[in-house]
Formats: sequence, structure tokens, C-alpha cells
Amino acid sequence: MNITPEIAKFHEDVRKDNFEPLWVAGGQVMLPEPKSKPIPYIWKWETVKKHLERAAEIIDFENGGDRRVLMLINPGMRDLEPFGWGATTQTMSACVQILLPGEKAPAHRHTQNAMRFISTGSGTYSLVEYQKVYMSEGDYVITPKGLWHEHEHEGTEPMIWMDCLDTPLVYYLHATFFERYPGEWQPVKVKPAVDKYRGATMVRPLSDHTPDIAALPVYQWKPTVDALKGLSDHYDPDPVEGYVVEYFNPSTGKSAVPNIGAWMQKLPPKFHGKAHRHVNSVVIHVKEGRGYTVIDGVRFDWSKGDFLVIPSWCWHEHVNLSETEDAYLFQTNDIPLYETLDLQRVELYEENGGHQKVLSHFSA
Repeated sequence: MNITPEIAKFHEDVRKDNFEPLWVAGGQVMLPEPKSKPIPYIWKWETVKKHLERAAEIIDFENGGDRRVLMLINPGMRDLEPFGWGATTQTMSACVQILLPGEKAPAHRHTQNAMRFISTGSGTYSLVEYQKVYMSEGDYVITPKGLWHEHEHEGTEPMIWMDCLDTPLVYYLHATFFERYPGEWQPVKVKPAVDKYRGATMVRPLSDHTPDIAALPVYQWKPTVDALKGLSDHYDPDPVEGYVVEYFNPSTGKSAVPNIGAWMQKLPPKFHGKAHRHVNSVVIHVKEGRGYTVIDGVRFDWSKGDFLVIPSWCWHEHVNLSETEDAYLFQTNDIPLYETLDLQRVELYEENGGHQKVLSHFSA
């Protein structure tokens, strides 16, 4: 555009009155394809564990809030206030939490949806709307928005888990509410829900019998890995994802947590997936195995316990380096949100047999 003195003066005048010419701003606002502010990044388990163990030494619930949690802040989002919105991606906040034997984390509730994937340990329960939900390594546990929840550790060893909430989305929409429980602790009013509808996940109750909270507040590790084994015993792996099961709510047929999808992914030995990209973002927590993911030409090596973020519209492919062992990747994503808004788009990488060239290795 040829900016004449007259046009430049007009631009100056309208900006003083809080306008912006679309003929100037359009190229930055109406992008031809997504330009992600979050960047690919990996948090290594040894670093995660080191900081959590130190936090357990110096932070308690008398002098550190009601949760001992570290948020995984994406370096590309760090400059957002406050505290980068707690953002791991533009819609999700992944966190890590540690609870020591004998500790109780007080009850609260909020408008953010939450889920947990248990990294290590057992013996802890969440009390969700007066119902005990016990958690062990490999379990996926949900806490939908607006429900009172607290944690108590009855076991003997420290317990670590991943939290994921839709905090950035709720914060950006100006819809965040938080409330501490008015009493000291919730009473237990409902029998433990560990086995509710167990063995009947392909049916759902009639409306008169639908429980007040989600039908399956905890999805245990063994049935999940058994389901993946059933797939791999009878089918070839998907060329992009390997074998995948999704955690869903059998009462609705939808994602177990609104706005946040969750998958367990199995990569068989020597698996090298083809690359693709999609509008949704992904956070991976490595349950088992050793391999790497190539994201836009950069190789990210991962092993058990690591956390990896794949932002929107980045080419990526997964590789299992083991010749004998499966790799298991727990994944949270915002697919339900993009599908609800009818904004999801997926594209396959067509060059070089579907595989990217590795241009560099990630180094923090």
C-alpha cells in the first residue's frame, strides 16, 4: 500500500479515537493459517521430580496455599499476565502435583474443568462431591467444573500426578470463579466410585438413574492397557498414531471432560509414525518407553515421565526406539473444543514418505 501523507495523517487521527484500519491490520489479524504463540517444548522427568521433591520439603498447606503444584508454563506464553495464564498451550494448563503420606489438600471448586493422570504412587483419594475416588499409577481421574474436591494420602510413599485444566481458555473468556469449601473438610456421603459401571462402558443409564457426577470418575490403568492389547492383537497400527483409545463418558458418549480430550496411545516396537498436523494442541506425558517426536524438523527425545507439548499446526511424528517394548503416551488435547466450534482441521505430511527431515535436536 502506498501511504501518502494524507493517508498517514488519517491513520493517526483514527487511532487517537481507538480505531484501527483493517486495510493495515488485516494481514496480521486474518492469517492464512494458524500461527501458534505456544512453542514445542519438553520438561524432563528428572527436572520435574527434583523440583517437586524440593517443594515437598519447603512448602506445606499452612504456608503455601491449598495445593503443592507446579504449572508447566510454555516459554512462548510466559509474557502473558498473570503468570502466562498458567498456559502450557493456548487452551490447556498442564501441572504436576506432589502429595506426601498423611497429607490432606483442602477442598475447593472452580469453573475450570480438571483431570489427573497418576505418574507414581498409590494410596491417595480425591473426595469429589462427597465421594471417594481412589487413584493409583496409570489411572486417569476427572473432576468436572464446579465440583468440590480435596485430596488425602493414605499410602506410604510420595505420590505424583499430572493435572490438566482448561485454565487459559476460562481465563481468556473472563469466566473464572474459585471458591474454598466453607467447612474444614467435606463429609463422605457416597460410596467409593472406583467400580461404578465397570464392565458396562458401552451402555449408559437412563436419565432417571444418571448420577450427579460423571459416570466414571476414575479410569483404571489395567482396563485401559487391556483395551490397547485387544486392538494390537487384531489390527495393524494406525500409520500416524499407532494404537489409541480415548477416555469418554459412557453416560453421554462424549469426552470424559468437556473441552479437554484424553487418549492413551501405544506405539509398538520400532514404530515410526507418519507426520501430520492439526489445529488442536497436545500435551503428552510419557507413561512408559523411550523414543522421540519430530516437531517441525526438531527432534525431541523422550522417556518415562517426560512432558511434551505439541502446539497448533505443527508437523509432528512419533518414534518408538525400542525393538522389543511398547511405548505408552498419555495425551491431553483440546480436540473436543475445536470439534464443538467446528474449527478442527487435520493435514497429512505428503513428502518423503510421510517423514520429516530432522534438522536439529532440542536442547533446553
